[in-house]
Amino acid sequence: MRTILVANRKGGCGKTTVATTLATALSAQGHAVALADADRQKSSLRWLALRPKDAAKITGLNWTKDKNLGDSPKRIDTVIVDGPGAMTTAHAEALIREADEIVVPLQPSVFDTESTERFLDKIETLKKIRKGKATIHVIANRIRLKSRALAALEAHMAETGRPLMARISDRLAYSTLAGEGLSVFDKATAEFTAYRNQWHPLLLAVGE
Repeated sequence: MRTILVANRKGGCGKTTVATTLATALSAQGHAVALADADRQKSSLRWLALRPKDAAKITGLNWTKDKNLGDSPKRIDTVIVDGPGAMTTAHAEALIREADEIVVPLQPSVFDTESTERFLDKIETLKKIRKGKATIHVIANRIRLKSRALAALEAHMAETGRPLMARISDRLAYSTLAGEGLSVFDKATAEFTAYRNQWHPLLLAVGE
């Protein structure tokens, strides 16, 4: 079983949108997917409660308590974890130690970049990451393509040795679909093709 943690201690970076989108994308590829909610707000579990019965199957897990950490049905091959907002707790560090891959969403602003870099500096000291047993993927989220802010972020992250894996546009479709328990990977229409394509670099990295 693989565990993919979506995490950043900076609020508002879109962790839940990334987690739910990854879950639907991998489920559409044929993976037996569970979505584990480790945030006390339980946004991912509320999203799952809205999900139509005829949509691709995703199993919900409550990982908000330490005693439930790592729990998953045997038939599941991939767990996507929607990480908590406060990433300085022992519970959050335990989640990172459980993870095989860590997806870190980042918005193109000075404040987000500084906070995210402090978060990355911290988790890169953990033994599992230092030994190369977990991979970090930084993605730009809620961005405007061809903007100066994105260009500056691209250059800065490349300079620090943490190049962006994917660039996800800020689109109303994500929040609209979320209100129905869906994502762009539940809609196989041309309208959402460009949105789905933006996720392909990340899916290639985590979808093996």
